[in-house]
Amino acid sequence: MTTHNQRERQGAKPWLKHYDTHVPPSLSYADISINQLLEEAVRKYPTQTFLRWRGSAMRYDEASACIERLSRNLTRLGLQKGQRVALLLPNIPQFVLAYYAVLKAGGVVAALNPHYRAAELGLLLQDCQPVMAIGLESQLDTLIELCRAAPMQKVLTTRMQDWEGGARAGVGDSPQGEQLTIALESLLFGELEGDALPLPQVGAEDAAIFQYSGGTTGRPKAAIGLQRNLIANVTQFRTWCNLQERQEVILAAIPLYHVYGMVLAMNMGAALGAEVVLIDDARDVGGILRQIEQRRVSFYPGVPSMYYAINQHPEVRAGRWRLDSIKACISGSAPLHPQIKEEFERLTGGKLVEGYGLSEAPTATHCNPLYGANKSGSIGLPLPDVDCRVVDLETGEREMAAGEAGELTLRGPQVMQGYHNAEQENRQALRGGWLHTGDVVRMDEEGYFAIVDRKKDLIKVGGLQVWPNEVEAAIKRLAGVADCAVAGVPDLAQGEKVVAWVVRKDARLEAQTLREGCRDELAAYKLPSQVVFIEQLPRTGVGKVLRRELVRGYLTEVDKS
Repeated sequence: MTTHNQRERQGAKPWLKHYDTHVPPSLSYADISINQLLEEAVRKYPTQTFLRWRGSAMRYDEASACIERLSRNLTRLGLQKGQRVALLLPNIPQFVLAYYAVLKAGGVVAALNPHYRAAELGLLLQDCQPVMAIGLESQLDTLIELCRAAPMQKVLTTRMQDWEGGARAGVGDSPQGEQLTIALESLLFGELEGDALPLPQVGAEDAAIFQYSGGTTGRPKAAIGLQRNLIANVTQFRTWCNLQERQEVILAAIPLYHVYGMVLAMNMGAALGAEVVLIDDARDVGGILRQIEQRRVSFYPGVPSMYYAINQHPEVRAGRWRLDSIKACISGSAPLHPQIKEEFERLTGGKLVEGYGLSEAPTATHCNPLYGANKSGSIGLPLPDVDCRVVDLETGEREMAAGEAGELTLRGPQVMQGYHNAEQENRQALRGGWLHTGDVVRMDEEGYFAIVDRKKDLIKVGGLQVWPNEVEAAIKRLAGVADCAVAGVPDLAQGEKVVAWVVRKDARLEAQTLREGCRDELAAYKLPSQVVFIEQLPRTGVGKVLRRELVRGYLTEVDKS
């Protein structure tokens, strides 16, 4: 075991005084791989249910046998240590088994959104250069087309229906010779002909994942997460949330292809010997409620919109669902409104706390305490062994006083090794041992942090600073507004102008009424110069608004006119 030591200086970590009593200021981290966490659970709890999806269930020992076979078959197919494998699957058992098998074989998982279009995938595949891809059979034509741009040795495919109701089709299927495509199930339940290479030694310092992030420049980059980074974050959160081995049932509705779901649902579940309930359609609120009640879910990481949907469900409000098994829920990716928190906790009796994380520190660095003070609008306190500074936006070197806005910089055991093939970005993001997050925050006297906005999203109107989050908050408080996003677009006269995209609850709401409603809260230069009414805001798989997509669409329409 190794202990992570951080700088200690008088008064540097005011947050430590506000930890829950069960959370120590520093933790010990096992010097092992993620697979070794799973293998320990297999040893202790072989017959415990590991994965549950729709009508199927898989025990820890069954999953371990599949992972072992698949990892050895991947080496037969030529996978070598350090090579990337693209994983393009929703939250189904095959994702989990393939993830752990790739890591066991020494590979690096590049988990990508399976809903991406060919052009989006092509850009990422060219960057990470995977030797194999694992996806749904329905994606086969797209994957084969992309192989021409990013040559891959094999494409492994599976079908969602192969696992429904416990049926596992494909068992006994033979691989298709030396063709490009192979049925994934044939590698999970059967052996390829020929000898497998010995599985490599995989340790804490080896790369585990490529997680694509926009970072501070907007260009997708792969943050390289080491095995020890993932181990550290699992260790921090099982402690923070007071989770117990074999006693937890974890709902995995957040996408596993994102580090949020990957670490706090899947990896956390394996570390605890927990049952992991997979949800492949997070929009199915009724299905989620059914699983919470039937499986007695105790831990549910998600995003505010998920908890809001549960709060608003008429059968929940009528008390027809039993949700009292929930102990703790972590909300991330977007601000958690106090009303959502209060209503969810009232309906379930569990705790819902807001946290903060980023792909470069997979997955989280801050969280509000479960039992201590939760401050409205705050992302909470740094986790054990996470050190933070708020620095000026110009040089990134001058430390700001409590209450002053600046860029959040941090260091801790979960911080990435760096970006793949991005030396310039690494020099910018990793300076002097600190990760520069690109997020603008304020820290109060007690060590609670609050997000102001993204540094790169700052709008400058005639040289004056406008933070989109501030304008969005003012607009969302107006009657008739369901949702909104704000961004800056180029303007000849002022450099940039403020544009608001608004989803209406009341179709009679007009742009001028909206602008006038914000005047009491916002200076004139912060008011939207233009309001675009829209049916729905584009969001990522974990609920973040795609401001760049809105701006791109706006500029395209301007060019047409």
